[in-house]
Amino acid sequence: MTRYFPFLAWWPLLRNRSVLRADVLAGLTGAIVVLPQGVAFATLAGMPPAYGLYSAMVPCIIAALFGSSRVMVTGPANAISLTVLAIMAPLAQPESARYVQLVITLAFMVGIWQLLLALARAGKLINFVSHTVIVGFTAGAAVLIVNSQIRNFFGVDITRGASVLQTVLQFTANLTQIQPVTAAIGGLTVLTALLWQPLNRVVPAMLIAVVVGSVVAAFARWVDPTLVIKTVDALPGALPPLSMPDLSLDTLKMLLIPSIAMTLLALAEAVSIAQALAKRRNEALDGNQEFLGQGLANVIGSFFSSYPASGSFNRSGVNVAAGAITPFSAITASVFLVAILFFVAPLAQFLPLAAVAAILFLVAWNLIDRREIGYLLSDKFERITLLATFVATLVMPLEWAILLGVGVSLVVKRLRAP
Repeated sequence: MTRYFPFLAWWPLLRNRSVLRADVLAGLTGAIVVLPQGVAFATLAGMPPAYGLYSAMVPCIIAALFGSSRVMVTGPANAISLTVLAIMAPLAQPESARYVQLVITLAFMVGIWQLLLALARAGKLINFVSHTVIVGFTAGAAVLIVNSQIRNFFGVDITRGASVLQTVLQFTANLTQIQPVTAAIGGLTVLTALLWQPLNRVVPAMLIAVVVGSVVAAFARWVDPTLVIKTVDALPGALPPLSMPDLSLDTLKMLLIPSIAMTLLALAEAVSIAQALAKRRNEALDGNQEFLGQGLANVIGSFFSSYPASGSFNRSGVNVAAGAITPFSAITASVFLVAILFFVAPLAQFLPLAAVAAILFLVAWNLIDRREIGYLLSDKFERITLLATFVATLVMPLEWAILLGVGVSLVVKRLRAP
């Protein structure tokens, strides 16, 4: 039975009060951490802010119940969010009703592909997406995250969706338009997060940072009531509303290739995180079961206003650091998030976009695995795959950048073979 219902294997552990207490406390910490991250990732994906939090609820619970990893947390993720925007922005206006419906449909299709791979026992397919491709893609994604948030951090009018080169040119041409107060809010948010880092286990640094950024913005508006500071839209409520994917033939055709590429990326990210955590904790990991958990999370999540979800490196790391023992910690994180939102949702409209951009800058910096990049660059074969994937991520549609990286890695692997 545990093969089909893996939660039956760990649920009895919760009879131990120390295990239950550890998971509940880890869940509370995870709920607090995802508040600023969820809003930031939704902004990055071109979705209304609330959808980042909705994506941290139902998918998180389903993946915890049916996945193989004991401590990985599923929900909105940085590279996934950025890829969503890159894929969907040419098809509809970000944050529009049509855009939201297309993204929800994308989540449904990704989930279906993941379920089909799980049923086909295709867990080994993920080995085709090499570690080098993931490192190169995430480094490129980090640059694109910064690129997308320059406009919000400095308050400069830069075309949304501009390439890295276009952003550099427009930013340089409009230096005189930088809004000092907006830039100060962003800078103080970053500085606060860095200074609070030693106390991160007590209260998450990102949470403290966005609170400080919001207070600075409120003070600036009190000093000068005419000051215009762009803020996040008010969150409509705590519970995710029901949604319905668009299953028309035209939409399914339109999203066919993007959904395949997104499936590869989502599974590669989730399985790589799950494998790393399993090795650290000396636990077994069933790749096919993880495929199944991720697939169910995305399919079911698409009916509860979720955009494509995957394993979250940031939230999983916080979960482990907070002492989580079983997937119940992820379930309690979702429950706590709903409870917290009942009180916090009305306050979201005071969160400045500059503070959100600052949080995403920090996320981007943490995405770049500088030690691993240095190691891979020292290998002449891995260097080719790394640089090809990184450059492709900056200049190509992201779904094709991933596929190109996989293709290059396979060619390099053949060249390397004796």
